[in-house]
Amino acid sequence: MIDEPLQAFSPPAFLDQLQLAGISAGTAVIWVMYAVFAFWAIYTLIAIYHWLKYSHASWVAFPAIGAHLFVSFSLMTYALSGTGFFTAYLP
Repeated sequence: MIDEPLQAFSPPAFLDQLQLAGISAGTAVIWVMYAVFAFWAIYTLIAIYHWLKYSHASWVAFPAIGAHLFVSFSLMTYALSGTGFFTAYLP
């Protein structure tokens, strides 16, 4: 609480077992993020296909899809590297 000193973050205990297998916790987290983003990419492509096929040629779809892809790619880039498009590293 407020009267207790801040403690540094420590990874969950199961990640210690990965360390014994020769995989660092940071590497495991990065690969999990890659898997999440691969699932997101497949899901997004399917959603874009269905939106364009069944939206009856709505012109709103194109800017919305573009904005979605730009914002999502920016968030993915920042999550994986800590560097955004228009910012330097944020500590």
